[in-house]
Amino acid sequence: MILIYTLIIILVSVIIHEYMHGWMAERLGDQTAKNAGRLTLNPIAHIDPWGSLLLPFLLYIGTGGGLVFGYAKPVPINPHNLRDVKYGSAKVAAAGPLSNLAVAVFFGLILRFFWPSILAIDENLVAMFTIIVQINLVLMVFNLVPIPPLDGSRIIEPFLPYNLRVKWAELEKYGMLLILFFIMFGFSIIIPIIVFLFNLIVGV
Repeated sequence: MILIYTLIIILVSVIIHEYMHGWMAERLGDQTAKNAGRLTLNPIAHIDPWGSLLLPFLLYIGTGGGLVFGYAKPVPINPHNLRDVKYGSAKVAAAGPLSNLAVAVFFGLILRFFWPSILAIDENLVAMFTIIVQINLVLMVFNLVPIPPLDGSRIIEPFLPYNLRVKWAELEKYGMLLILFFIMFGFSIIIPIIVFLFNLIVGV
């Protein structure tokens, strides 16, 4: 049941993440996601068979639940359509992690203030809420790592000098390799941040 909960929560969380990228882009003038049928919470429009289903399953099995990660198909954005030319892309990028933070805070505060009541109703509900908070914090913190093409790189890009922005953009062609390298050798760096935020929100 924990595996099923986890896979469903990952799927829903990454869909919310991608939807909010598209929502923010539309608010700033870019209709690309809407025109592509991606401005929806319908999972069919967002599911990536590898990133949304197989990868989380294999990571869960391979690490015994110690590391679970997934992603949906990126929402198409055309930065040239954004009204805010300088900071629009950063705002669109920030919308995804902020949505995960909002979900984590919502369910985390429920746990913080109503833990005994929820436990009295169903202990599985406590486990599910805990997983929701953990997964959304992982998605938020991981996506804020400044590695192209993760959201963190797009957030800081407008604040970089022009020559550095050009070099930064060139790194994106190596993005998948950089992300895999970070997952294998650098993921432990962000675990204390995730644990700190979890304890701060849930109050344990």
